[in-house]
Amino acid sequence: MNPWLDTLLFGYYPYICLTVFLVGSLMRFDRDQYTWKSDSSQLLRTGQLRWGSNLFHIGVLFLLFGHFVGMLTPHALYQPFISAGGKQLMAILSGGFFGILAFIGVSILLHRRLSDERIRATSKTSDNLILILFWLQLALGLISLPLSWAHLDGSVMLRLAGWAQHLVTFQSGGVELLADTHWVFKLHMFLGMTIFLIFPFTRLVHIWSGFASLTYLLRPYQLVRSRRLNVPADDRLPG
Repeated sequence: MNPWLDTLLFGYYPYICLTVFLVGSLMRFDRDQYTWKSDSSQLLRTGQLRWGSNLFHIGVLFLLFGHFVGMLTPHALYQPFISAGGKQLMAILSGGFFGILAFIGVSILLHRRLSDERIRATSKTSDNLILILFWLQLALGLISLPLSWAHLDGSVMLRLAGWAQHLVTFQSGGVELLADTHWVFKLHMFLGMTIFLIFPFTRLVHIWSGFASLTYLLRPYQLVRSRRLNVPADDRLPG
């Protein structure tokens, strides 16, 4: 890939996606709160939904948390406890297991949405698009596992993590770390950023509500006191 294209896709594009992700989510919450929902199709057809949804959510939530921690944790913090190669092996095994769960789940959901005439008729274009993107993203992630297995020294993982850490700390030089990275990793990263780009315009915004609901765990108990009304004797009901 040409250096200028690398700079565009992995130097500027991530900031565009992150800006649209944050500002777009805020604007949608402010202006279109009635669309802030997951638009469940359970009433149309319950079959396959439970298995597909549970497998997909369990797998994706683990992968999201694992990518976030794995990519943004500096190597110096975990080096005393585990080597780069050991961390990569752990990521391959755990990511492969939960990646398969999520891939099976999204395949069930995609088949359900496209094969059922009633669900297909009530689906938005964005509903189908986001499922297709997740299917492709998970497929690329699973395809990348054999490539990662070929570099168990952790060198590729360190370069990818270095790129992510350069981005979030606004340091230059992150794009150069991806110069010799396999195209599968780059396409996987590009699709991942694209999902964040379209996030505010899809049903994915309901994820924010899931995180916000955790605040109820810290909310103080509501104190309800009884209050006796002073009603004149003449106005009281008989009996």
